[in-house]
Amino acid sequence: MDFEAIKKAAKGYETDMTRFLRDLIAIPSESADEEGVIRRIAMEMEKVGFDKVEIDPEGNVLGWMGNGDKIIAYDSHIDTVGIGNINNWKFDPYKGFETETEIGGRGGSDQEGGIVSSVYGAKIMKDMNLIPADTRILVVGTVQEEDCDGLCWQFIHNEDKITPEFVISTEPTDGGIYRGHRGRMEIRVDVHGVSCHGSAPERGDNAIYKMADIIQNIRSLNENDDADENEIKGLVKMLNPKYNPDHYEDARFLGRGTCTVSEIFFTSPSRCAVADSCSISIDRRMTAGETWDSCLDEIRQLPACKKYGEDVVVSMYMYDRPAWTGLVYKTECYFPTWINRENAPHVQALVDAHKKLFGEERIGDEKTMHLRKRPLIDKWTFSTNGVSIQGRYGIPCVGFGPGAESQAHAPNEITWKQDLVTCAALYAAVPSLYKGKGTEDVSEYRGGKTNNNIK
Repeated sequence: MDFEAIKKAAKGYETDMTRFLRDLIAIPSESADEEGVIRRIAMEMEKVGFDKVEIDPEGNVLGWMGNGDKIIAYDSHIDTVGIGNINNWKFDPYKGFETETEIGGRGGSDQEGGIVSSVYGAKIMKDMNLIPADTRILVVGTVQEEDCDGLCWQFIHNEDKITPEFVISTEPTDGGIYRGHRGRMEIRVDVHGVSCHGSAPERGDNAIYKMADIIQNIRSLNENDDADENEIKGLVKMLNPKYNPDHYEDARFLGRGTCTVSEIFFTSPSRCAVADSCSISIDRRMTAGETWDSCLDEIRQLPACKKYGEDVVVSMYMYDRPAWTGLVYKTECYFPTWINRENAPHVQALVDAHKKLFGEERIGDEKTMHLRKRPLIDKWTFSTNGVSIQGRYGIPCVGFGPGAESQAHAPNEITWKQDLVTCAALYAAVPSLYKGKGTEDVSEYRGGKTNNNIK
């Protein structure tokens, strides 16, 4: 394989990739409203010569190249979050901007750049005859990830009946190769109260006051250490072999779990009355060794939750928002933790490609290099569609994508042209370097194994 020729080809498509990405940025594509971007991606796939392009019932776009039975897939979620407060932006988030090295706009890093690099990586494979005879390449632009990570791959795996040999997630990795990340849950706490006239609050039972006690307990759960004298031991305890004997080393690799109150709701007859209910949402990030049962029970066992007894209900959210196609594919808001073994064949295929193309250290635009002085092989801070691909189903998954995690969901989002080129080249080289999955389980840790009543 001529690695210099691959790099030259990727560089040659920089102008095409820049134009393609700017087109995608210009089309608003928040979760469940991605049709315009999906159809623009399908148009580009057909233009560059994919053998087959289809849009499935959930609205994901799937582009195929090659004829083999073994599928190597490249996943990019193409939905974005909203723009937030427009006053925080220095430029129009959809018009964006372009310099010699940067591209600005909502979705540049998170993560429409990934689909751009994978479409052109596949074109390079086809042009240079780099697709092994036993392999088909699948490039997927997936929907609704920002709303519900991995829902798209639940559909692709269960309904489209596609099970790849392995998947490369093109989420931004700051020039690194990522082999896992923490999982997460969306937890709801409901508290019951009794209303009365606000002039005599002692006659009622204020649900907001009860919830205030619970919220302080949740804050302690996130911020406390695990000292014996703490009634509420902090989530950092999972890094301690005393509390997590089987998985503390994996937890130390991923980092501790976290929890935060993300939303609050109430009901009351009026502003002159005692609130008769209060509810909160909790964003719970899960490290190795934590399960959906353990996380729910942890909230139920907080002193304030026990104090208010049957007036408190702790549950997990369900997701049932229709896709842009109108399809409703309901799932629980549980997103399992996962880690690959560093020596797994699919991880090593990316490592080998990087070393042959670019060396043993991360590369990038010169403005970003001070942020990339980290190990080449690492993990994400946020979560990805890998929660389903590997977390639920054990399909090997590994990450390498253009852009930076720090740009995700932030105003003034940018990405770098160099990253688009780098990723397209690496994607093109990987299939020929992959040696096969063998017989060993590639998962070092998989949250879906610990609660295997999930379907």
